[in-house]
Amino acid sequence: MQVGAGNAWRGLVHVALVAGLLTGCGEAAEDAAQATASASAAGGADKATTAESAAKGVESGGAIGAAGSACELPVTFDIAAKWEAESVAGASEDMPEEVADMVWRQGPLTAACEVDAKPAGHIGFLRVWTGEPGNTDARAVLEEFLAAEKGVSGEKYRPFEAGDLAGAEVGYLYESELTDEPKAERALAVTTPDGPVVLHLGGLDTAEHEAMLPAYELAKRTLRAS
Repeated sequence: MQVGAGNAWRGLVHVALVAGLLTGCGEAAEDAAQATASASAAGGADKATTAESAAKGVESGGAIGAAGSACELPVTFDIAAKWEAESVAGASEDMPEEVADMVWRQGPLTAACEVDAKPAGHIGFLRVWTGEPGNTDARAVLEEFLAAEKGVSGEKYRPFEAGDLAGAEVGYLYESELTDEPKAERALAVTTPDGPVVLHLGGLDTAEHEAMLPAYELAKRTLRAS
């Protein structure tokens, strides 16, 4: 079983937080909290995003993807101010294959870059995944990416265009085996001569995910081939 790196890590953090918050609470309070989280997540995945307009007011922290930037990628895009990018390309090389598959690979893609939201006050990452060149279209790339992640439901696919690129985007719910609390997540894919690229936004929970959507939309709006 493959588990996406972001979801595995966020799941572990979320378990610790939930365990502390629910200590001493009754079963009814726990059920109510879970029902609220489920309803919020479902709404976040089903409705069209309103963050695109908000993204126009997000301050850019500069572009990544070009040679010499924090992450060299087949695409370039702007990251939000205070978010910090770090290359993770090659991070799996010194790991046992099973561990590398669990942490750094998902379906046909390998993690290449992490853009951390913590310096901006959020708990989550915008992660970039890349793959080998081929003939698979953008939507099929996304479908393979999600098929490798257990706990995905409610996928809503749609096309998008940004500059010289056209691709596919998906909003969905992810339910962790560790927490059993569904939360909204989002990803987009484009294909380039150097291979497919997926940008994925998760978050600790649906509230964090929604708070980070303007930064995701900024990346999507400024996405260009390198």
